[in-house]
This record gives sequence, structure tokens and C-alpha cells, in this order.
Amino acid sequence: MPAVIEVSCINCDMCVPECPNDAISMGTKHFQVDPQLCTECIGYYDKPTCIAVCPIDCIGLV
Repeated sequence: MPAVIEVSCINCDMCVPECPNDAISMGTKHFQVDPQLCTECIGYYDKPTCIAVCPIDCIGLV
């Protein structure tokens, strides 16, 4: 299940440098996660770091 960034994203850019798979990029209005690249940080961290660093909790797992 890849991470998903909700429309409430404020484009703070906190999640982008934390992603070990470069799965997060700017979409048309807010950042988005490429489901083909997102591995939920398995093999890198205990839990998805994008979720851990998001200041407004707009990232979840689908």
C-alpha cells in the first residue's frame, strides 16, 4: 500500500528529501506519491518517514 498525500498538503517540502525512493514529486497543486516507487520505506526505516515528518498529517497509507 503506497502512501497518499491528501489535498490538504501545504507544499512544505518536508517529505521530499526524506523519501529514500524519490517517490514524492510536485503534482499540479500539491506533492504526490508515485505508487510504483513507494515501498513504505521498507528496507530503509521502521515506518514511512514521509508520514513521520509531515507537520499537518496529510499523508496516509491506502
